Amino acid sequence: MNFMKILVCINQVPDTTSQINFTADHKAFDPSGVQFVINPSDEAALIRALQLKEQRGAHITLVHVGLSDSEPVLRKAFALGADEMIRVETTPMDGFFVAQQLAPIAKDYEVVFCGRESLDYNGGMVGGMLASLLDFNFVDDVIAFSLEGAIAKITRAIDGGKELLESPLPVVVGIQKEIIPEEEIRIPSMKGIMMARKAPLQIISPIEATTQPAIDSLEKPKGKAPIKMISPDNLDELIEELHDKRKLF
Repeated sequence: MNFMKILVCINQVPDTTSQINFTADHKAFDPSGVQFVINPSDEAALIRALQLKEQRGAHITLVHVGLSDSEPVLRKAFALGADEMIRVETTPMDGFFVAQQLAPIAKDYEVVFCGRESLDYNGGMVGGMLASLLDFNFVDDVIAFSLEGAIAKITRAIDGGKELLESPLPVVVGIQKEIIPEEEIRIPSMKGIMMARKAPLQIISPIEATTQPAIDSLEKPKGKAPIKMISPDNLDELIEELHDKRKLF
């Protein structure tokens, strides 16, 4: 039986409780002491792919652009029930660079799932750029996805409501994490973890990108200015602060 081929793009992001720091020259992120996790919307995309596999049969491949230090997160994702995993051996520079690395792999798949955006940079560009490079259909902000034959039935979130769409395959889909209810989130079984440790990982050399961005400097957002609390009953102090000190009127 020929199963549908689904490609799920996986990214690792710092856990939201991690302290973020940069290298001494402020040109790179310092991963020291940072706990990395699967990007939440990528994880939701993977779970939806696994549900489709259980419902109708599918072959699920995970793909990740990154160096060897990202393999634990990729293998954790694989432990949920994927069939194959691929890593492109390069440092992801920006959204277009990543899309260029993914395109030669994704061209052979009928359905390509990307998370709507990554939790670290919130770029939200890889899916659309990848679809453009492949000349595939693209739907973003997806909160429901099903298949009827070779037609994808898609619900996407829009301002103030939802939009129902149909798309022929192949299609690239930008998945929002809301596609999976909280009670349907999965964790790897011990058996899955043990199998993932020994599972083969295909490592691919990167292609030469048409653009090579360079980082000039990284810095943290400036902290918020302190807030001065003034009682609404103390009008004299309020007037002094607004008029005399801040010259607002």
